[in-house]
Amino acid sequence: MQPVIVQIATTFIGDAVAFVNGFGRIVTHLVMAPVERIASACDVAGILSERAARALEREQVKRAWRSLRQSGERPQRSRRPGRLFGSLRFLGELT
Repeated sequence: MQPVIVQIATTFIGDAVAFVNGFGRIVTHLVMAPVERIASACDVAGILSERAARALEREQVKRAWRSLRQSGERPQRSRRPGRLFGSLRFLGELT
């Protein structure tokens, strides 16, 4: 009888966590909406849309690597120079 009670409790806790996360996202969206509008109004050079496009491209590359990793294939990975100062890569957007 105890495993059923444990399963019900873990299901309830999981649902409660999902509810709190969803509520947090809604509140964050409502609070950040004015900030997003101001940022898009001040984006004269189109940097925000360019950044969003690059983020989407990176996500697609990550998905492709993930699917290759799950299929078992291992393509050769080219090592990019500059890994030592990788934490400074975002400073290029300031120029």
